Amino acid sequence: MKSILVLNAGSSSLKFALFPLEPTLAEHPALSGQIEGIGATPKLSAKKTTGARYQEDIAVSGDQTEQHRQSLAYLFRWLAANAPELKIAAAGHRVVHGGERYSAPVKLDAAALSTLETLIPLAPLHQPHNLRPVDEIFKLLPDVPQVACFDTAFHRSNPEVAQIYGLPRALTEGGIKSYGFHGLSYDYIVRALPKVIGDKAQGAIVIAHLGNGASMAAVRGGKGVATTMGFSTINGLIMGTRSGSIDPGVLLYLIDQKGMDYKALTQLLYKESGLLGVSGLSQDMRVLLASDTPAAKQAVDLFCYRIARELGSLAAAAGGLDALVFTGGIGEHSAVIRERVCALSAWLGIDIDPAANGEDKLRIDSPKSRVTVAVVPTNEEGMIARYTAEVLAL
Repeated sequence: MKSILVLNAGSSSLKFALFPLEPTLAEHPALSGQIEGIGATPKLSAKKTTGARYQEDIAVSGDQTEQHRQSLAYLFRWLAANAPELKIAAAGHRVVHGGERYSAPVKLDAAALSTLETLIPLAPLHQPHNLRPVDEIFKLLPDVPQVACFDTAFHRSNPEVAQIYGLPRALTEGGIKSYGFHGLSYDYIVRALPKVIGDKAQGAIVIAHLGNGASMAAVRGGKGVATTMGFSTINGLIMGTRSGSIDPGVLLYLIDQKGMDYKALTQLLYKESGLLGVSGLSQDMRVLLASDTPAAKQAVDLFCYRIARELGSLAAAAGGLDALVFTGGIGEHSAVIRERVCALSAWLGIDIDPAANGEDKLRIDSPKSRVTVAVVPTNEEGMIARYTAEVLAL
């Protein structure tokens, strides 16, 4: 059975999924899993829709890059042995940054890969790892076509005024602007919305992708018009370990008065801040909601406050608010967070049905709510598979 292999490579992990193409592209994978612990002691875990589960240690050597290469080679051998019925017809990759050039998925060749490598300075913590499997597949499976799917592409429809910063024009023209991320998730939600909210899907929508990484986007007429993440993935909402928006003066102070350099600031802003930093306890929202410590409560308060504040801003960018959509791990599963955000945003005409919210229903707005409120599970891997099939006409 011909299938599309979806790959999402991080610095220490390699997530994979195989979506059958016959008779038509499946919405969910027949097999999915990940290799984690790359750079230390890699382990493969996977599951099939049949219920079969797998877990194996992987013997690798060398540095992080070499372990990535060996882990990918191991994955292909493992797939051939454990899922021979799923023949890889194409590979689709999650690539964080497409820059200004790529506003849609693209078939990969050596020239496209070289162009994407020039964007590494814009996403140094993600782009190199996203691209490494592309080069390896060129070597290991040269006849398999590959497609890059970009987290930034959805936001290329944002108006220019929503993309630029108050910096000298030369810096803006040099690529320092707001790109936005989580675009694969937003595109999936926009495509799914008509079945959930009908004609309102073409109106003014704000989508809240809430998880360990969190962002929000304003959409009108099915197209993005604004988003909270910007030049990097640390802007906007506070996240599991990322700070979210912060006064640039704080960074100047930390450099001048605390002697912090690029490496120290990167560690602080990406790994030690957000829910973890504020609570001093955990980056996991479930742990924080179960805690009675004042710091944990304040971390949750700040998370909800920032979402509600950005909702007002994004409603302005969208020219109104016809619907609010929750997605992502927290957005889909935390009725408490949804209730608190909606209570803070009642002035916008939002009112939810507590019973529907508590059951994670697709629609949770009450009859008196002027704004439709929905909970729509995202499917980024499925979106990558769909993009890949569309680009390659499979």
